[in-house]
Amino acid sequence: MFPIRDSNPSETVPVVTILLIVLNSLMWLYEISLGPRADRFIMVYGLVPSRFMHGGIWDSGVIPLFSSIFMHAGWMHVIGNMWFLWIFGDNIEDRLGHVKYLIFYLLCGIGASLIHVAFNPASKIPTVGASGAISGVLGAYLLSFPHARVHTLLIIFFIVRFVEIPAFLFLIFWFVFQFVAAAAQAGSGDVGGVAYWAHMGGFVVGVALLWLMPKKPARPIRYGWNSD
Repeated sequence: MFPIRDSNPSETVPVVTILLIVLNSLMWLYEISLGPRADRFIMVYGLVPSRFMHGGIWDSGVIPLFSSIFMHAGWMHVIGNMWFLWIFGDNIEDRLGHVKYLIFYLLCGIGASLIHVAFNPASKIPTVGASGAISGVLGAYLLSFPHARVHTLLIIFFIVRFVEIPAFLFLIFWFVFQFVAAAAQAGSGDVGGVAYWAHMGGFVVGVALLWLMPKKPARPIRYGWNSD
C-alpha cells in the first residue's frame, strides 16, 4: 500500500515540514555531489551501532544520532520518506505547533536510532534515513486522527486499485508489516537492508511523545481531500 493523500487538511502552513523536506533533499544532493567519497561520508556521519556502543564522544556516533536522520541511501529512499512526511507531517505540526513539532521530530529520530542500536549492537553497517523520525509522525497521526481517510494505491499481484482506507487501518497495517519484516530479517540473520526496528521504535516514541507533549485538542475531521 502506498498513500496518495489524506482527507485531513491542515489549518496552518506547515513551515517546519517544508523545511525538513528541503533540508533532507539538499543533504541528498550533497551526498550525490561527493561521488566516490559518498561512502566515506556515510560511514562517518551515518549511525554505526558498534561504534556507538564502544567509541568515544565523536566515534561513538553521538553526532551521527542527529546527522544520520537527514541522510539517505538512494533516490527512492529519500523520495518515499519525504512523500510520507508531506502527507502526514502537516497535521502533526498543526497540532503541536512549529517549535514543538521540530523538537518532536528530532526526538523521534534519535529515539528510533537508539532502539535500532539496542537491537543491533554489534552491527558495523551505517544506518541513515529519516524513516525513524517519520515513523514517529505516523504514530502521532494514529493517535490524533485515526478516522481520517487515506487515499491509497493498493497493489495485490496484478490487481491495482485506488482505495480509501481509514487512517488507523492503514497505519496499523504499516506497523504490522514492519514487525513481520523485522522478524523475517532476524530469522535470516541479515542485519543489513531496512532498519525495521528503527521504524517500529520511532512509531512507539511518536505515540508516547504526543501523549506527553502539550498540544491542541484533535479537531474533528472535515472529510474532503487536501492537496498533499
